[in-house]
Amino acid sequence: MGVQSLAVACGALALCLALTTATNPGFVVRITQAGLDYAKQEGIAMMKKELAQLKLPDISVKYGNKHYEISRLRLRDFRLPESQITPISNVGLQVSISNAFAELSGDWWVKFLFVRGHGSFNLKVENVYIKIILRLGSDTTGKPTISTSDCSARISKIRVHFSGRLGWLYNLFHSVIESKMRKILESKVCDNVDQYVQNQVQKHIQTLPVTARIDAKIGLDYALVAPPRATAQSLDLYLKGEFYSLAHRSTVPFSPPPLVFPPDHDRMVYFGASSYFFNTACIAYHKAGALVFEITEAMIPKDVGFKLDTSVFSAFIPQLEEMYPDMPMKFRLSAPTAPFLTIGPGGISFQPVVDAQAYAILPNSSLAPLFLLSLTGNVSAVVNVRSGRIVGSLDVGRIRLSLKDSTVGTFQVQLLQTVMNNLISSTLIPHLNARLDEGFPLPLLDRIQLSNTLVKFYQNFLLLGADVHFQPQA
Repeated sequence: MGVQSLAVACGALALCLALTTATNPGFVVRITQAGLDYAKQEGIAMMKKELAQLKLPDISVKYGNKHYEISRLRLRDFRLPESQITPISNVGLQVSISNAFAELSGDWWVKFLFVRGHGSFNLKVENVYIKIILRLGSDTTGKPTISTSDCSARISKIRVHFSGRLGWLYNLFHSVIESKMRKILESKVCDNVDQYVQNQVQKHIQTLPVTARIDAKIGLDYALVAPPRATAQSLDLYLKGEFYSLAHRSTVPFSPPPLVFPPDHDRMVYFGASSYFFNTACIAYHKAGALVFEITEAMIPKDVGFKLDTSVFSAFIPQLEEMYPDMPMKFRLSAPTAPFLTIGPGGISFQPVVDAQAYAILPNSSLAPLFLLSLTGNVSAVVNVRSGRIVGSLDVGRIRLSLKDSTVGTFQVQLLQTVMNNLISSTLIPHLNARLDEGFPLPLLDRIQLSNTLVKFYQNFLLLGADVHFQPQA
């Protein structure tokens, strides 16, 4: 069967395979029985189309004074009424088909002594049983691999109906046709399964993006780090789930925490994104120098009613009026260290530390440093799934200020509380939320779409659930 025959049957299951390194994953994918059932439904439909195109060889048999020929064999109908896909621990998947039915037609020719006859026939194959074992693994790059570990096909009943007048001739080769056709069909089914798994299904699952370029500075590693863990109800897949700087990748200074999945099985697939997953994003962006943001007056929304110049700040810092009268200002925000977030039943939260360096913009456009503030505050995140991507937004509470350095003398930092809250909420947070709204890709095969999503929070990880829809090629 081709890419559409078993690729859907494997569906998102193409993720399940395995490097042998034993480590906690940063990202886990769980395929539930509902997901397997959907894969079965879609995959079997595709399988029927593929098997309906089986090419069967002509048969020619000579023994004694008898000579039989069967030609122009055509598969007219093929039904797969009962099927099942189940995970097998440390192997992969078992595809079981029972009570399948096939109908063939062809031409016959026989010579017996001086008598010759020919005509056509219909052959019905009933109670066909097929069992396929698919071994799932990974290559050296962490991409998935799939191969046929075992295949068997068994036919319990064959019935032949001949056309023509020489009835006694039919009986001479009736049993020969049934025996030959049973052997041919049993071997051809497995030959086709193995051929298409190697040539097409394998090619399709290689579309799994084990690395993704997020932007010009950051990448995301979804390489497989451990074998799948099969249970009676699901198949768990272990991915690295690590962001990294494209310019300089280095070892993350902490390990992923263990993820204890809840017994949720309402959706077809679940994605567990650990705190490690999100914190490596913070580290990667920090190392790439991306956690730097400048605020100028042009960036402040008009409805804030706020001018970013020394005349405004001189109300709180009298020295500004004397040293830099009526000059525009700018702030340069940067994170001295990468933010570190936590995930718990209440959601995602963190307390980032941000340095805010204030400058006066001199008439010659050069910058005069004024003061350096340290800003901290409680930040929470809202997370969702859209178009196969994790998206989110941030909400910040009251910001706490402290003075780290000043070239304009000392002043009461608390007096700037309202000003800095307005600056952060009107400029920095919308900027960050616009980036988070672009999202980060989930590890999905081509033509897999998600629907009916849910988001839940657990200790050390975020759980995303969804149903799966496969979009066949036109």
